[in-house]
Amino acid sequence: MTLPALFIAHGSPMMALEDNEYIRFLEQLGRELPTPRGIAVFSAHWDDPDQRLTEDAEHGTMHDFYGFPEEMYQITYPAKGSVELAAQIRERFSANNLHAKAVTGRGLDHGIWVILRKMYPDANIPVVALSVDSKRSPREQYSIGRMLSDLREEGILIIGSGGLVHNLRMVHKSDEPDAWAAAFDEWIAEQLSEWNLHNLFAYDKKAPHASDAVPSYGREHFVPLFYAMGAADNGRKAKRLFQSYQYGSLSLNCWSFE
Repeated sequence: MTLPALFIAHGSPMMALEDNEYIRFLEQLGRELPTPRGIAVFSAHWDDPDQRLTEDAEHGTMHDFYGFPEEMYQITYPAKGSVELAAQIRERFSANNLHAKAVTGRGLDHGIWVILRKMYPDANIPVVALSVDSKRSPREQYSIGRMLSDLREEGILIIGSGGLVHNLRMVHKSDEPDAWAAAFDEWIAEQLSEWNLHNLFAYDKKAPHASDAVPSYGREHFVPLFYAMGAADNGRKAKRLFQSYQYGSLSLNCWSFE
């Protein structure tokens, strides 16, 4: 069973309480995918210069946000970890001369549990969380994802959790997408359809409105795209499964890579 790699926008933490088209899509996606043996998630909310991954048998639920309704802080997602899967990931990193540090007791941040709670509400699939490094080059980020590509053939679902347009300083109350945000997303879509790594790796110079869509203080939400793509380097096929927007420019999208 070979699973796709996915890039999934995790939007606002409020997605945990919302019911909208995107939430229903994530719920349906979890039902339609073959059941994974395990899940490995590169999270935008774990940005670290060292490659890190969780090595726990049990996970806590991180409430790594503030100013939200009290109900948000009562939500738990009691997914188990997998020491075995963490070891398999570390072996692949080591074989490619990437030093990885195992971390215990971190828990799952909201970039992970918000989406998994919708896709797999029973929390019955073991999860390993992985950090991203927003200061690495896109080529390096892609190559790290590629190190894990064979795990997809072993029933492991690899996810990059972030957001292609995620600039919280540009959001506003609107049900309609801002033209600049849509233009950036469509440029990315065109490059993904052709697997044009040359353009994608230079998105900050080539894509329209790149500095607004991926601000210098928010690259960590964009870069999980490259980790997820790298995990499908052997197939190089991209398919957009969903696209919508909240707050004018907050892009809610899901891409599948095979």
